Amino acid sequence: MVTALDKELKRQVTVDGLDYTVALDANGFRVTGKGKRKPQVELRWIDLLSGDAAMAVALNASLTRQQRMATETIGATAPVHPSKRPPAKSRR
Repeated sequence: MVTALDKELKRQVTVDGLDYTVALDANGFRVTGKGKRKPQVELRWIDLLSGDAAMAVALNASLTRQQRMATETIGATAPVHPSKRPPAKSRR
């Protein structure tokens, strides 16, 4: 026999030395950083069961990778501040 999830259940978990609160309820689950108010991860059971969650994870991973690549590209081509440039050679 199983117990129905009719009220919120909260537990603490530590991942890589950081504490999080995991909250389970009838609608889904949330993972919130310890001391934070806004959940970092929020997933409804219906999304998990329908496969929408897997698509969202894949899309998020793709967007994060694109942002990281764009940031690395911008950082690599950033202009050098004039005071940090080597002195120009004379044309004699």
